[in-house]
Amino acid sequence: MTWPNFITMGRLVLVPVFILAMLDGETEWAFLVFLIAGISDAVDGYLARKFRQVSQLGTYLDPIADKLLLVSGFITLGYLGEIPSWLVVLVVSRDVLIVGAVLISHLMSQPVEVRPIFVSKMTTTIQIVLVAVALADQAGLSELSAILFWLGLGTAALTTASAAAYLRTWMRHMAETS
Repeated sequence: MTWPNFITMGRLVLVPVFILAMLDGETEWAFLVFLIAGISDAVDGYLARKFRQVSQLGTYLDPIADKLLLVSGFITLGYLGEIPSWLVVLVVSRDVLIVGAVLISHLMSQPVEVRPIFVSKMTTTIQIVLVAVALADQAGLSELSAILFWLGLGTAALTTASAAAYLRTWMRHMAETS
């Protein structure tokens, strides 16, 4: 266990705290927890690289913690009506598609290595920004409703492009290894 892994595990623990704060109407706390989780993600990545503490466990835990926080943010904000349900379904479906493709590849003894591509990094960035802005709006920290509309459209476009890119890569991999 490395320090970055402990920090990542702390981020995993923050996910239910975040969800409960949102459902209890404690939106300021939820926003703060989301910010802390985001900062912890940057810190654990920095420490892992700076002190050469990149571990196999960390390569699995870090994206799981990130996805759990983001997906729970989308689902909770969708449930509360802050993000449209169609966008929640799109974001969650993309992640299910990626995980499903990896599992199918593994079950067929044709494991595929999923490496982040540029469009997926942009997708994750806009998703994080959308959740943060929606949380700030929900918490009454500022009036951001107009921005949310445009962020939602950008998120939908990038999420769709990312899903298509991963699907194309997976299909190519499956065809080459058959």
